[in-house]
Amino acid sequence: MQVIKTAWQTAVSKKRRTFVPGKKIIRMLLQFFLTCNKIGAFTLGGGYAMIPIMEREFVDRNHWMEKQEFMDIMVVAQTTPGIFSVDMASHIGYKLRGVWGGIVGALGIALPSIIAITLIAMFFHNFKDNVYVNRFFCGVRPAVVALIAAPCFKMAKTAEITWGTGWIPLASCLLIWLMGVSPIWVIIAAGTGGYLWGQYQKRKGKER
Repeated sequence: MQVIKTAWQTAVSKKRRTFVPGKKIIRMLLQFFLTCNKIGAFTLGGGYAMIPIMEREFVDRNHWMEKQEFMDIMVVAQTTPGIFSVDMASHIGYKLRGVWGGIVGALGIALPSIIAITLIAMFFHNFKDNVYVNRFFCGVRPAVVALIAAPCFKMAKTAEITWGTGWIPLASCLLIWLMGVSPIWVIIAAGTGGYLWGQYQKRKGKER
């Protein structure tokens, strides 16, 4: 809970970028929209598979934010209801250009999926048994697993998971996978445990 609170304060309370006159704002919003559009159009595997590409585009290539800011926004997006990729894009857009940035980011990341789903719904019956389509998806599935796994290891490194805390993600996975516990309860339990541990550490520090 303390981690989420800190990340939210860091992601939202920092000063926004310096005000830029009209045409430059429109140009930046257009560039941001096209970048989100590209990420949404060419990433398979859902929101978590987009994380490495988002980081490369927003942090490394365009230098719109620092890496730590990106990670803080990712923590906030994980705790926000809704689609993870849309939450990420809207939070990043809001940080860059306020409300309009948030709207542009959400539309940019979601539009390719909306178009793709609409086309699939219209024409799926024509190619659902096509041998080439089936082979394509057979090849894509292992790659998607890798795309989802890579951010997990990266997040673990950023979260500074040690041998002492490594049991938490392991236990969470087992509860969800083997026992069918809802991820919502796991998140609530982990957040509550983190808050209580933080309070204990704080009290212990005062006693010293």
